[in-house]
Amino acid sequence: MDIKYKDIILPTNSNLKDGDLMDEENVLDFLTSLEAMDLPDRIEEVNARILDKIVQETDFVAVLFLDVHNPNGSSGKIGDVLDDQGKLVVSLNDLNSKDATAIKIAATNELTAGSFFNLDKPDCKKCSKVLLELENIDDEADQLGIGFVKINDENLADEYNLGSLPALVYYRHQIPIIYEGELTKEEDVLEWLVQHKSTGDEDDVIEDVTLKTLSTLISSVDHLAVLFYDHGDEDSMQALEELEHIDDDCDKYGIQFVKIDDSQAADEFGLDTLPAVVYFEKGIPNVYDGDLEEEEEFLEWLVEQLEKDEIEDVTDEMLDKLIAEGKTLAVLFYDDDDRKSQKVLNELENIDDECDQLGIVFVKIDNDDEAKEYGIEKIPSLVYFENGIPMLYEGNLEEEEKVLKWLEHQVKSDEIEDVTDEMLDMILNKRQFVAVLFYDKDQKKSQKVLVELENIDDECDQNNIVFVKIDNDEEAKEYGIDVIPSLVLFEKKIPHLYEGDLTKEEELLGWLLHQKRHSEIPDVTDEMMDLLIESQKHLADDKQDIRVLNELENIDDDLEKEGIVIVRIDNDAEAKEYGIDHLPTLIYFEDKIPSVYEGDLMNEEEVLQWLIEQKETATIEEVTDEILEDLIQEHEYVVVYFSGTCEEGEKCDKILDELENIDDELDENGIIFVTTEDLVLAKKYGVKTFPKLVFFRNKEPLVYTGDIEDEDEVLAWLTDENTLEIPDRIEEVNAKMLDKILSENEHVVVYFYKEGDKRSQKILQELENIDDECEDKDIDFVKISDEGIQKEYDLPSLPAVAFYRNRFREIYTGDLMHEEAILDWILELRDSDPDVIESVDRKTLQVLISDVEHLAVLFYTDDCDECEEVLEELETIDDDADKHGIQFVKSKDAKLASEIGIFSFPALVYYETGVPIMYDGNLRNEDKVLEWLIEQKRDGCFYIGMGGKGQLPNPSYEPYQCCPRPPAGGSKVAKLQAPRIGTKRVAGAPKPAPKPAPKPPKKEEKPTPMKTVSKANHPVKLPGREAKDGKDKNPSKGEKGKGKKGFFGTGKYIWWW
Repeated sequence: MDIKYKDIILPTNSNLKDGDLMDEENVLDFLTSLEAMDLPDRIEEVNARILDKIVQETDFVAVLFLDVHNPNGSSGKIGDVLDDQGKLVVSLNDLNSKDATAIKIAATNELTAGSFFNLDKPDCKKCSKVLLELENIDDEADQLGIGFVKINDENLADEYNLGSLPALVYYRHQIPIIYEGELTKEEDVLEWLVQHKSTGDEDDVIEDVTLKTLSTLISSVDHLAVLFYDHGDEDSMQALEELEHIDDDCDKYGIQFVKIDDSQAADEFGLDTLPAVVYFEKGIPNVYDGDLEEEEEFLEWLVEQLEKDEIEDVTDEMLDKLIAEGKTLAVLFYDDDDRKSQKVLNELENIDDECDQLGIVFVKIDNDDEAKEYGIEKIPSLVYFENGIPMLYEGNLEEEEKVLKWLEHQVKSDEIEDVTDEMLDMILNKRQFVAVLFYDKDQKKSQKVLVELENIDDECDQNNIVFVKIDNDEEAKEYGIDVIPSLVLFEKKIPHLYEGDLTKEEELLGWLLHQKRHSEIPDVTDEMMDLLIESQKHLADDKQDIRVLNELENIDDDLEKEGIVIVRIDNDAEAKEYGIDHLPTLIYFEDKIPSVYEGDLMNEEEVLQWLIEQKETATIEEVTDEILEDLIQEHEYVVVYFSGTCEEGEKCDKILDELENIDDELDENGIIFVTTEDLVLAKKYGVKTFPKLVFFRNKEPLVYTGDIEDEDEVLAWLTDENTLEIPDRIEEVNAKMLDKILSENEHVVVYFYKEGDKRSQKILQELENIDDECEDKDIDFVKISDEGIQKEYDLPSLPAVAFYRNRFREIYTGDLMHEEAILDWILELRDSDPDVIESVDRKTLQVLISDVEHLAVLFYTDDCDECEEVLEELETIDDDADKHGIQFVKSKDAKLASEIGIFSFPALVYYETGVPIMYDGNLRNEDKVLEWLIEQKRDGCFYIGMGGKGQLPNPSYEPYQCCPRPPAGGSKVAKLQAPRIGTKRVAGAPKPAPKPAPKPPKKEEKPTPMKTVSKANHPVKLPGREAKDGKDKNPSKGEKGKGKKGFFGTGKYIWWW
């Protein structure tokens, strides 16, 4: 039957399509064009498919993402054809060039204006307001050649990481830029669109993008080259100038080229030096390691990436990012200088295409530390990742066909992944729910269980439970697992041991899902509990009883919100270790220090209140004799209040309440304070009357004979150096105590070592021989073996001996077994009068930045040719700087330098009350450097902000004046002869009155990002840039309020002012 076709009426009610309606391709092209949808003073609505077409065909398009809901309750989407009742007839989403059915239906049903596009207003107030304002500039945008459309698509909004809607995305030559300003200010929006249109129109200009936009491009663009650069770095700007020449060539090859000036982005991709280029192919990164100033070579490399089958090289940060995104990965850990690695690499390059077809991303990484993190000891090695779960290939890597078959098997099979102990630790750190089967691959029962459990692997995946297996007896013993096979479910690293039949997989699956959905107190072994005490800051352990357990289950969720982990254990031997005679009993651990609950366990609200109080307030923990004995053995400084039998309200109880006031101060000094009513240990140490205070220093007891009711006197005695010192021994200190000693004493020798290391113990025996000589010369000698101390104090290796003069360090480089040579070195340093710029480690530098009002820091490196010459010149002005109250130090801490935007060395930074200002002159001219430093000190104010073009994607910030206040404390750390706090008494001298020890210096605080500021009247002259008229528009040299030129490091941007 013939159908009579009518004209298609579009929402304008005025535009008719002149042409053949039977030519469906032309009709479709017209219907989905921006021109056909144009409405006067109205922003047209589109769907994802139409938007994609518009973006491909239009140079400049602004897209408003809205949160739209259909008020009629119909299920119609944008682009749906609806009848009068709002029912779906057909959707333009289903329309293609070979199917004109939708057009025919539309014509036959005589559908009128608005049928093709649902223009319902959004019901959220902000969306409505934004839309109303932006429709005022729709016509102006059209006249300027900028298309303006709106869309309601949550998936697309999520893909662009837009967060809350409404949001505006501007496509400029298909590159999206996200508007960060206020959308209700339509004039600002229009100005921004025009500004970015002109920037995008420039020839041979590599587009500048933000980190947010870059993330979108990586996920949406198949071939993307990204230049990571620093606009304040000469090498970066030179590379940029060269690479601008090949921007058009990249376009011809279909490679989008963008640039980003953002140190946070560089850090995210593991780029330590700038400039650097990373090529992304379908989201997979590949770092270019050639010369960026040779643009033709770089272009050849880019084109080669398009045509060549090569395994991409990634950094450790890039690898972590790919794993976190859940990509299916094959990772070759290799050594570029190793022949076998190169041979394996050549073979595996042959299967890269096949891996692509299997959906496997194949990358390689040359990084020993990253390999060690996964427990990889042999290089090269291949690891397969699926949903973040690693699996090690154990075959011959030179047989690429077998490797390919293994990879294909991993993709297609539903096997439980086999992991190493290091891999398991990594998975537990990253995933919330992990089921682990501890098994023995040579045991028949294990094999039988494994066959059954393979049937529920998929169900576990669907419920976001990671299922892995491990064949490692040592790892099983660590968790107290004696029976193999066994299954443990870890929830946020908290273990739940399964006690059912492992061959009944359906029952096991039910248990796993129940544990995931319901919060229960997990049952643990004693080894598991030991591991939890080590790893959890706040832990409550219940020696279980079924009735008590039922009550405590009611507060498990509340404890989780407070960050307190609660577990239960049924082990009499473990209870006895803690001196627990009756069950059930609850013990709370904070930083591994236990405290016993003495109240009613059946009153769960009271228990909850007590646990929260332990976490949030400073309390003296109550312990048993057994717990106390462990504390004395494991900790350097422990104060014990032996109360004897003590009831609430008695004098002993009131004294304890007063002593609670000094618990925080003792904690800051690394001294543990506990109380006990038990009498066995009290008698052992000769305590016969109660209450009594005993201080254990490296296990040696010292009884307090002063007024126990005067907490200030007690605090002064405990923190006095004479109390802390043990005659004829090098005192063991913890990190807090070491920090206190370094801050209070002029000369300190520190022996850093690893506990349990035989060589370290032999060296210690030798060093004990020179402790008295050091004491005679008023030099404190201490030792420390805390975990992580090497990294904290930036030491090259352990053991190590360091001499500190007012926190400034020298490390001994000779033979540590020759104590006499070490003593000569120490005494020589003590008696010397250094006329050099002191070298500081990271921790000391952080303290100086925080505490010193006027500080100059020269950042340098050992491999820098210019650094030594600059240092020699600057040594000559060290004393002069000192006379002007400016502390001058040097540091090789490249990490700290990078946090404030320094990537090339040497570099001089002046810190005024913690705010960094960079010197951009000639460092070899020491007189100019000194003049500049003095000038910075005299002028207390400077300008914060930025000016000029091209420093950030949105260069609209203006500077404003900042006048920092001086710190409340002293302005300088003593250089040579600082007054000594808490020094040893000279024989016969009167004993000074004890004073409470000062609190240790504040912890490092990273600089916070600058906020957007309002316009000010202070123009800024940038380095190497003159004003257009050739005149310097900055205030004259003598003008009041002159701003310093410097930078502010955020870790993300470098801010100039």
